[in-house]
Amino acid sequence: GILRGLMLRDDVSQVINACDAGREGELIFRNLYELTGCTKPTLRLWLNSMEEAEIRRALSDLRPSSDYDRLFAAARCRERADWLVGINATRLLSVTYHRTLNTGRVVSPTLALLTQREADIAGFVPEAFYTAQLHLGEFSAESKRFSNRAEAEEAVVSAGGKCVVSAVSTKEKSENAPALYDLTTLQREANRVLGYTAQQTLDYLQSLYEKRLCTYPRTDSRYLTDGMEEGVKSLVLCAAGICGLEPPFAVYAEQVCDSAKVSDHHALVPTMSSADCELEDLPAGECELLRLMAAQVLRAVCAPHRWLETSVELVCGGVTYSVKGKTVLDPGWRVYDSAERRDSSLPELHEGDELPVLSAEVKEGQTSPPAHFTEGSLLAAMENAGDTPDEAERKGLGTPATRAGIIEKLVAAGFIERKEAKKNVSLIPTQTGAALTAVLPEYRVYDYGRVGADGKPRALHVEKALDVTLRTPPVKHDFGSHLAQGEYFTVDAKNGAFEDTADEKSFVSLLVTDGEGELTCGGETVVVKKGDSFFLPAGSGNYAVRGTCQTLVTRV
Repeated sequence: GILRGLMLRDDVSQVINACDAGREGELIFRNLYELTGCTKPTLRLWLNSMEEAEIRRALSDLRPSSDYDRLFAAARCRERADWLVGINATRLLSVTYHRTLNTGRVVSPTLALLTQREADIAGFVPEAFYTAQLHLGEFSAESKRFSNRAEAEEAVVSAGGKCVVSAVSTKEKSENAPALYDLTTLQREANRVLGYTAQQTLDYLQSLYEKRLCTYPRTDSRYLTDGMEEGVKSLVLCAAGICGLEPPFAVYAEQVCDSAKVSDHHALVPTMSSADCELEDLPAGECELLRLMAAQVLRAVCAPHRWLETSVELVCGGVTYSVKGKTVLDPGWRVYDSAERRDSSLPELHEGDELPVLSAEVKEGQTSPPAHFTEGSLLAAMENAGDTPDEAERKGLGTPATRAGIIEKLVAAGFIERKEAKKNVSLIPTQTGAALTAVLPEYRVYDYGRVGADGKPRALHVEKALDVTLRTPPVKHDFGSHLAQGEYFTVDAKNGAFEDTADEKSFVSLLVTDGEGELTCGGETVVVKKGDSFFLPAGSGNYAVRGTCQTLVTRV
């Protein structure tokens, strides 16, 4: 088509890849480049914002496409892993249960998180507890929790007209300024403060980005690069103007700059162009998000919040009561915190002081079940899901760019629904979603090159395979030809064993469709049964399936 004609023109000597500066943008360009049959040299344009100055900088620093081969390999691996898991599992479950049951590598675990949370809530049994409370005029003190009311009532009855201070301690504490926003933390904050869905936040940010008013939105970094430290003060002045606030007296630029913590893109902040923007001309959602980002910039460059915590213990009628007070020494970054935090200082007290007891009463409470997931708390759960090694570049379920879409996909499919309760909107699995989770097989991923303390292979999330691809020298994979040939087949181990090899160029997916048996790989044997799924990363070596089981094997 048009692109092919442009790329193959005789007067075109090289091609610049200006697709989205990320993993998926790299994949899109490489696929187009391959489909057009182009063989001309390529360069990579990597943008952090759409400002003219940033575009000029990026154009003067074009990089060879080979520098991003590992990023492409990770994107291709993710694409094929999605195909293997989603297509195979959807086929298996749909045929087994005679209805369309769409599953996916990220969608299904996310649905499982929601379903498990609802099961925890449904199975929660609240336990009552009781405390005795003394009212001492300027403050109140509370006893430990009692499991039955009689004990608390006895403490109240035994309380006389006076109590004695038995211990007083003070300790200076501090709370460092928060980091800048990445996409997920901004989506969570916008959901908590403004009630926006993750997709709404992403859409507003994309519009701001295209208007050159904020930096690249799909980032998982919360820091700026070291080379941006000189421009932090100008950024702070810009942020103060957006918020209509005075800038901080001291700007600690070094605490928001750390190149080691920046991956593809730096933190999400307003651009310098936003200083000249008429905020009232922006849609309300975009304006609110721009202010959130600006306020976070002001907080992030401030000194720590410091306070003096006083802990007091008192004895009355043989029962120990306690109370804590807080005296702010330096508000630090919390001067830009929208939440009002009152000083709760105590009067000056010393050990041995006697205080009059004005009244005493029993307070009753009960333990609370886990909270329903909101969009913000689900994003946090997705971000921190799984036992991912510290050295992995990408963690959790999905990426900042895809998590909003995953939630919307679950809603559109009728697997979850939004329910408004009080001030929050909760995400609740529907009956269909809960039923799908109940029939999903456990998807186990084994890396036979990494063993745990017990000497056995460690179970990993599929995303770990992507990080292995990203961090190791790239191997040329001819995925397209394999898939075009339909390289998947069903093996029957009833009359012996099926043996094969997951070599350095092959990923293997196994779905047990009937019977039971054993899977052996890397010297480790795992019992398998109908419905079990396995993914063997490239280089897992020889493996065998034995027993009376039928297995669908897909090799890519």
